[in-house]
Amino acid sequence: MKVLRCQDVGFDCPGVIKAESDDQVLQMAAQHASQVHQVQVTPEMAEQIRTKIKEE
Repeated sequence: MKVLRCQDVGFDCPGVIKAESDDQVLQMAAQHASQVHQVQVTPEMAEQIRTKIKEE
């Protein structure tokens, strides 16, 4: 299981995203960023976010 904590990306947010793959986490993170933080994830941001995804 892959996990990404919103705080690890720099937001003051308790959000935690879990999925089977990095790509699924990134897709869910982009949706969360858009809906909750009004931030559109660019390809460059996605690559930086990918480095924060951990194995659980």
